[in-house]
Amino acid sequence: MGEESTRGADEYPPVLDAAMVAELLGMHVQMVRRYAREGRIPAYRLPGGRTFRFFREEVLDFIKAHPVVSPDPEKVE
Repeated sequence: MGEESTRGADEYPPVLDAAMVAELLGMHVQMVRRYAREGRIPAYRLPGGRTFRFFREEVLDFIKAHPVVSPDPEKVE
């Protein structure tokens, strides 16, 4: 089994690459890149560059904007 990171979000640098975002979010790096291409997660590329860069605080805001909501037991059939 792979090792899981025990780093806290504040231990990441202010500018992240896709691999760091994947580690932070517990996602596969290809999914992070797909979300970036689709505009689902805020990402940046330098002109002529192929790699995405992410601001740590924007990634954390992205997480906060997508909370897990338990279904209302009265509405579930």
